[in-house]
Amino acid sequence: MYRYRDNASSVPADLNPQGYRNLPGLIEDLFARYSARPAFTSFGRTLSYAELDRLSAAFAVYLQRDTDLKPGDRIAIQLPNLIQYPVVVFGALRAGLVVVNTNPLYTAAEMEHQFRDSGAKALVIHKSMAHKAEQVIEKTEIRHLFLTQVGDLHGFTKRHLLNAAVKYVKKMEPPFSLPDAIGLRSALVKHLNRRPTPVACEPGDLAILQYTGGTTGVSKGAMLTHANLLSNMLQGQDAIAPAGKDWCDTVISPLPLYHIYAFTVAQIVLACGGHSVLIPDPRNISGFVRELKRWRFSAFLGLNTLFIALCNNPAFRELDFSALKLTLSGGMALTQDALKRWQSVTGCTIVEAYGLTETSPAVSINPPNDVRPGTIGKPVKCTDVQILDSDGQPVIDGAPGELCIKGPQVMAGYWQREEDTEKSFTAEGYLRTGDIAVREPDGYLRIVDRSKDMIIVSGFNVYPNEIEDTVSAHPGVTECAAIGLPDPSCGEIIKIVVVRQDEQLEAEELRAWCRERLTRYKVPKVIEFAEELPKTNVGKIMRRALRCSSTTDEKQEAAHAVD
Repeated sequence: MYRYRDNASSVPADLNPQGYRNLPGLIEDLFARYSARPAFTSFGRTLSYAELDRLSAAFAVYLQRDTDLKPGDRIAIQLPNLIQYPVVVFGALRAGLVVVNTNPLYTAAEMEHQFRDSGAKALVIHKSMAHKAEQVIEKTEIRHLFLTQVGDLHGFTKRHLLNAAVKYVKKMEPPFSLPDAIGLRSALVKHLNRRPTPVACEPGDLAILQYTGGTTGVSKGAMLTHANLLSNMLQGQDAIAPAGKDWCDTVISPLPLYHIYAFTVAQIVLACGGHSVLIPDPRNISGFVRELKRWRFSAFLGLNTLFIALCNNPAFRELDFSALKLTLSGGMALTQDALKRWQSVTGCTIVEAYGLTETSPAVSINPPNDVRPGTIGKPVKCTDVQILDSDGQPVIDGAPGELCIKGPQVMAGYWQREEDTEKSFTAEGYLRTGDIAVREPDGYLRIVDRSKDMIIVSGFNVYPNEIEDTVSAHPGVTECAAIGLPDPSCGEIIKIVVVRQDEQLEAEELRAWCRERLTRYKVPKVIEFAEELPKTNVGKIMRRALRCSSTTDEKQEAAHAVD
């Protein structure tokens, strides 16, 4: 197995009294302990823990008996939020394979890069993406291909109705030719009720290759070990415990499981014997709200843009929120406006957390019984945090600096990129996050901004989060993003791109709003209105895409803008 950093090779004993050594050992214990409980639901089909055990065991047996795959080989999984996802993930891990989580909306070129870079030898993919796989499969090491459709784990009638609707009504399955592909359902049926051969797996062995978004260059694979993921799951379980034992009874999970945020929270829910309701298409707000009407949900997993979109929906505001005990936010900064809207509609505060792909992901979380709005809470258990200045020296509490992390959840390194790995760590072994943070005297952390997104106006540091928070608070604004534009006299000026809630809102009114609330040099010089903002598939606003879309003429015009 590939190892790089020793910090990722063990789970601290005070986190792990049960002595779990790997993920298969944990999940098999959970399957036995909670066998009759519901585990995952999608498209109206619920898998119990016992069914998840049975199906994932069948997939593991197929991998072990009907392929030449060996422990440590990589298997890419490219699926939306279907119940097949946990089946194949747990089956792969039980067979000793390394899971490569893959975005189902990737282009063919992005798929080729990730498959080639990871050296994946197997792929599980939804049929709607199979035509893209056909374009690149011969350029990769993939030898085993499994295809699935939406209804494959449903009963006979619903299975055929769902699959026909996706293929013929919604026309979401373009034609393809992959004659050697195996139907996932057929692979599972072949070995139902068989048990896989146990695989000797050490805590420091690689479990997941989780690729970064690639916004600053080529997407890199963060090597997350069994110890990393076990540690973070147990850290998260400990941090959320003050929410009460029943917080996980029915957890709404609209964020994609291929993303490390949702992936790890799903494991935390399982560790607590909880039930995750997977939402395959959260961008369809009307359909999302119809699904929510079916549940008395106890927890909700989301992020800023989703909270705003739901609160703007009249049907959502009429739902029953009496069972909602916990709302988790991560993935991007939470604005005060989104927080206030959500609290007003649901009666539930938002617990903001912070993490990175490279930290499995959780670094800190607000204690559910002591939420401090505007902060990312306190570091999770067994996590050491330093805040360093530009010279690498610790700053005093209350002063901004780069947030650096050391803990059992920190990755082993970047896959086959030792130089990038070395650059990402300090000499003392702390992961450099690239985020500018402040530690309050009571230990709460506050993110000021991404260092690469910081705008420098006449020598003053301006953090886009502050501008966005101010503009978002205007009642006529749905959401916004702030970026810097080059300026010959002051280095950069601030541009804000705004999605309006009130179509009558004008730039000067918004600029006046900012003048009342921001120091003069922080007031946006350029205000642009847009129908929507570019976002990742998780819903994070892509500031980089906005910077790239600014034309030369616009930059020249911006340089002469006056307040």
